[in-house]
Amino acid sequence: MYARWLTQAGFHVEQAHNGLQALERAFELVPDIVVTDLNIPGIDGFELTRRLKQDPRTSRVPVVAVTGYAAFAADPGRAQRAGCDVVLEKPCSPEDLESTLRTFIDGAARS
Repeated sequence: MYARWLTQAGFHVEQAHNGLQALERAFELVPDIVVTDLNIPGIDGFELTRRLKQDPRTSRVPVVAVTGYAAFAADPGRAQRAGCDVVLEKPCSPEDLESTLRTFIDGAARS
């Protein structure tokens, strides 16, 4: 749902089926921003974010988590400690996600 919305809004969207594939693609493509759920197969979104932030190729790439993951509710700071720049709780409208992404992209363009 989000990928289709963002594509129609003019974003170039690459998708991955699990955390390890997402990590490999991010290292290969070095995207402008990463959107992930915290509860994904393979390595979870917390570990994905930690690895992205530890690698010099992707350490400055903003990570936005969109999640309804119960572990987030139990410890909301865990995502920030892992390196997530923003966490949006589900249900999250596609418009809210788009607005958040544009804020990061607009900020990067001004830098």
